[in-house]
Amino acid sequence: MSRSYPSDLLKMPTSTADALPPVLAGPLLRRLERDRLVLWLVGSRPLSLTMLLEPSGESARRVELDATSCRVLRIGRHACLHLIDVHLPEPLPQDTLIYYDLIVTQGDGSEAKIAQWAPHLLHEGATRPSLVLRSRADDILYGSCRKPHHPSRDGLARADRLLAEQIGQADARPALLMLCGDQVYADDVAGPMLAAVHALIQRLGLYGESLEGAVVADSEALYAHPAGYYRREELLPAFKSNEALRERFFGGVEKPIFTTANAHNHLVTLAEVMAMYLLVWSPVPWQLVPEPKMPPLDAEHMASWRREANALQGFCGDLPQAARLFAHIQTLMIFDDHDITDDWNLSAKWESTAYEHPFSRRIVGNALLAYMLCQGWGNRPDAFGALLDETEALTAALDSQDRLDAAAQDALIDRLLSFDQWDYVLRTQPTVIVLDTRTRRWRSRRLPSRPSGLMNWESLVELQHELLDETAAVIVSPTPMFGVKLIEVIQRICAFAGHALTVDAENWMAHRGAASVMLNIFRHFRTPANYVILSGDVHYSFAYDVQVRDRDRTPHIWQITSSGIKNEFPRRLLDWLDRLNRWLYSPRSPLNWFTQRRDLKIRPRLPDQRHRGERLWNSSGIGQVLLDAQGRPARIVQHNADGGPSTQFLAQDAPSSAATPIDQPGSGV
Repeated sequence: MSRSYPSDLLKMPTSTADALPPVLAGPLLRRLERDRLVLWLVGSRPLSLTMLLEPSGESARRVELDATSCRVLRIGRHACLHLIDVHLPEPLPQDTLIYYDLIVTQGDGSEAKIAQWAPHLLHEGATRPSLVLRSRADDILYGSCRKPHHPSRDGLARADRLLAEQIGQADARPALLMLCGDQVYADDVAGPMLAAVHALIQRLGLYGESLEGAVVADSEALYAHPAGYYRREELLPAFKSNEALRERFFGGVEKPIFTTANAHNHLVTLAEVMAMYLLVWSPVPWQLVPEPKMPPLDAEHMASWRREANALQGFCGDLPQAARLFAHIQTLMIFDDHDITDDWNLSAKWESTAYEHPFSRRIVGNALLAYMLCQGWGNRPDAFGALLDETEALTAALDSQDRLDAAAQDALIDRLLSFDQWDYVLRTQPTVIVLDTRTRRWRSRRLPSRPSGLMNWESLVELQHELLDETAAVIVSPTPMFGVKLIEVIQRICAFAGHALTVDAENWMAHRGAASVMLNIFRHFRTPANYVILSGDVHYSFAYDVQVRDRDRTPHIWQITSSGIKNEFPRRLLDWLDRLNRWLYSPRSPLNWFTQRRDLKIRPRLPDQRHRGERLWNSSGIGQVLLDAQGRPARIVQHNADGGPSTQFLAQDAPSSAATPIDQPGSGV
């Protein structure tokens, strides 16, 4: 797998030929406000940093990042997280270009700017990156599901090209990039990617750990075990009681309708997950590891390795553009299942199976800890102080083999599994509310194997409280609240038959209690009249106009889904599901009365490039929604990663640019 980057990518001051670059990944612009800037960065050592801020037309401000504004957490001998949280005494202007820099002071007193240590982050002709603090959240890029070894272009690179066209126009730049889930795939890892992960662990000295409940005793034994590639399910003890656990984490169960899970390379250790984040967010770590070499494999896995290596080559080619995007736009995130493991917390039975075994509990806990450090903290920094203190204590207390203390690690994981502040709110115009649909679920006590509701009653009450007296709101729900009826019916049938895991049976309407409470929230007289719901998860894109029928008021809802950034649904299968859905669930179909949507009027928006009446658009890329002054969508677009024309979702009474008129019956959803 060859990789080609500019030859000056790593040109920076070094003391020896083997010295690591000072910055391994970042900066990522996270939560940005007029008087507060939150950034994420990983260095090869604790860095002495200075932030330079220069709003257009104003003099530059220089901010020394001391211990009060930059928390450093060591995750390896040569890897340090830098969690930058700057409170500014003088607010920054809105809707104005703000040029910034991060200056690294070297040991000899010399200074290196971003142009020196990360030239790939700069647009052509620029000497430093820039950001814009938009006064309204009325232009949002959004998407989900970025799988490195999927054979398509990267939607984040497409978003970077879009931003490059507007880089000097403050009023045209999007307000934020919202990543709606599956930013990493901890459970679906290519063989060559896993080899790069292990090489990076060794290069950076990422900390090891002891393992309980597995054939291997520690991380070093895991990395060296012959079953470490494509056969990790063999590392569980051969006890009958572990069969369900193998199926949960390593089964690689074929899911013929919705996804194909290839969990045999599931990430296990904290070091593996942290290395994965570095490799999917920055091109620099790829330059620090050798070309992944194929381990001894059987013929089937050799073919998989070669296929995955080819796809990863394309991913690496787009990676500098993705990193540049992160350095120029506020980026917020929320987890979905693959950030942790497939079907995470699907049902009460899933939870009891996973969390009662020390090995699977550690797998989930390590992925959640890495999520906190790389994603969760930047969304809501004030919520994580105590957890960061525990993490710092964990990584400071190492044994003679540089392994984490097992008891302290398990105690921290216990805290994370009970933590309930992963959701967050942006008090912008309109308000943006990001939901946690994974950890506070409405569990079935009577039938523990049935899929749980995506949010429990308490969290839904909290959501209603956040919505009170707002005129409009953007809700980020990783799973669509209003999905494709036929697919939801198939999921419901499979769940009833005891095969929920086979079809990812997770949707809002599958749980009567959660669906009923959510619809009542929409009807409440003090909640907004206009809602935009941004979602991902499903590996195709669509937009619905939804009205909730009520005697007193009719709130308007727009369900807008963009998925995936680098993932797609099986094309022929989606075509058939789309077509059958239109036939079976047209507005006049009596089948609608057997769904949870009897009180809803739903009209799909139509992709302007449709050829056979498609309602669902299947292409990797990035979504964009522009809102009017009342918080209603003025334009909904899917920017296709393959470089083709962008796809606009049009209301059914709007003119279409499609070459062929709609030729399928009905307009069902």
